[in-house]
Amino acid sequence: MNHISKEFPGVKALEDVCFELYEREILSIVGENGAGKSTLMKILSGAYSLSEYTGDILIDDQKQAFNGPIDSENCGIQMIYQESSAILDLNIAENIFVGKYPRKKSGAIDWKRVFQEAEAVIERVGLRVNVKETMRSLSTSQQQLVAIAKAIYANPRILVLDEPTSTLTQTECRNLFKVLNELVEKGISCIYISHKLDEVFEISSRVLVLRDGRMEGVFVQGQFERGDIVTKMVGRRIEDMYPKVNVEIGDEVLRVEHMQVQHPYNPLKNIIEDVSFTLHNGEILGLAGLVGAGRSELVNAIYGSIKTKHSGDIYINQQKVKIDKPIDSLRLGMALATEDRKKDGVILIETVRENISLASLKKIVKRGHIRKDVEKQRVQKQMNSLRNKAPSMETTVINLSGGNQQKVVISKWLNTDLKILILDEPTRGIDVGAKVEIYNIMGELAKMGVSIIMISSELPELLGMCDRFLVLAHGGISAELSRGEANEINIMMAAT
Repeated sequence: MNHISKEFPGVKALEDVCFELYEREILSIVGENGAGKSTLMKILSGAYSLSEYTGDILIDDQKQAFNGPIDSENCGIQMIYQESSAILDLNIAENIFVGKYPRKKSGAIDWKRVFQEAEAVIERVGLRVNVKETMRSLSTSQQQLVAIAKAIYANPRILVLDEPTSTLTQTECRNLFKVLNELVEKGISCIYISHKLDEVFEISSRVLVLRDGRMEGVFVQGQFERGDIVTKMVGRRIEDMYPKVNVEIGDEVLRVEHMQVQHPYNPLKNIIEDVSFTLHNGEILGLAGLVGAGRSELVNAIYGSIKTKHSGDIYINQQKVKIDKPIDSLRLGMALATEDRKKDGVILIETVRENISLASLKKIVKRGHIRKDVEKQRVQKQMNSLRNKAPSMETTVINLSGGNQQKVVISKWLNTDLKILILDEPTRGIDVGAKVEIYNIMGELAKMGVSIIMISSELPELLGMCDRFLVLAHGGISAELSRGEANEINIMMAAT
């Protein structure tokens, strides 16, 4: 790609970006949210047509004109996006073959071949489910594996993966890397976008760094130094990746006893069988476990936002409370930032102001009308304290980076009388610099006496930020570890 530039209204997304991709290579592209990674790949995939950018795309030294995704696919390019584009009410096999079903001589779809070949390709990515299952019945990580299988089945020359492991377990990640290495051995080239530098260093032959739409450098294997690459990404050196604040842990603020939660996909089974635990004032409690262990289901049951059957007792400040729906939790000073912020955390088409005010309207309403001056004052205070980089409070949330969207979610809850904050995968899909800012916010909240439950699939951030750890496995707590006892090995041993 030569001299690629692209502008959005008021924003230069890419400026004179050039790079090469070689046969049998995995090239990683890293950078903060908003650096231009996804925009660059959307140009390569044809999602932005030739008239929407300047610069040239060359494949085998031949200049290409992509006016849509089909042109890109015809050149052997397959794109796997971070956000699932599955057709949820079709089954797995139909999703893999949609638009290109194999047919019999009569013209009818060859369903036997569809199901056989779908089974073969999902087995390659380590997914063992019935290909006649609907996509809606799969977990987010399973849907991502189907998207990867679909791309691989197309037998691409160039495979582009945008944050492919953001929802995958460690086992699924290892299997994906094995598949990618097999594809590379067969002559396929990959472009890999990820915020997880450990993954990038493991599988890449070169790393391209973008910042604010410009190239900041290319590193080759043997030159991969985390500090240097992060400095190029964020424009400053980050000395402490996990800025843990030491806070004196206070009295018990939350106690959960004998919680049971029905499995979301199997009404005859419980995903949480019998879980009891406590949370203390100013404490950051880490909730570890593999995907599917029931971490999200447990906190959603506590918060009152789960639709499946659940039971158990909840005590706040030693008083037994009844929580049937999220508004009950809100009144008690408890908030939940869900793992899918775009689905459950923000209203993407509304402004930053409207989103931050959403949970605290009673504080700014007088005689049925919102007091705009009070609202703006409260919202600006939250934006300043969390260093939100939105151009203004009237910016629509869909136009913000992932890190700033997450800050809007947290600001919304800080605008309430917050005492307990549950963070489910709070740094998923956000860049290194924004992660550190989220960690700093957690530390400030703990110093203010807010108690935090943190769920994360990234063990280094759990170990870096939490005071105590609960590990979920087989429907219960398989281990409780202090900060001094916990390490990646004993947490994974307990999780498995």
